[in-house]
Amino acid sequence: MSDQQLQDNGLTELDRRIVLATQQGLPLTSKPYHAISDQLGLDVDLVQQRLRHLLACGVIRRIGAVPNHYKLGYRANGMSVWDVDDEQVDELGARVGRLDFVSHAYLRPRHLPDWPYNLFAMVHGRNHEEVTRKVDLIAEILGDAKRHYDVLLSTRILKKTGLRLLPEARSAEPDTAVA
Repeated sequence: MSDQQLQDNGLTELDRRIVLATQQGLPLTSKPYHAISDQLGLDVDLVQQRLRHLLACGVIRRIGAVPNHYKLGYRANGMSVWDVDDEQVDELGARVGRLDFVSHAYLRPRHLPDWPYNLFAMVHGRNHEEVTRKVDLIAEILGDAKRHYDVLLSTRILKKTGLRLLPEARSAEPDTAVA
């Protein structure tokens, strides 16, 4: 999101400072909002209030823990893709998404005839065999509602970051955010 878009959404320079201070992640302390408030010279309640506002207006989609599963020993990943009966996909997708070994699950439109899959679930394991066993558990949960599935195994780690604001505003440029 550009600085102009931020301003158009009623966001202040204070909001921008908070986004810049948090976009690389919250500090790994027992009181991360206090650390951010200390860093910015602000009251902790104000920081939390502005972050709630940024969530409510959609500038920030979520605040949550994002563990580095590679550092935790989970070096194999597979995006399992499923062709699930449309009448049951919402309920079954929610069940799959609650599994502790699924980091995210979501619905996507099919692109027939080449891509019949409508449910996606990212599975993590210590090796590819573990990922395969976990995908087999998903297949059991989906039962007869699944018609076909596949697993797209990761072969390398890609840079994983969301949108980032540049530290200094450049109002002459149309977009000052970097991905």
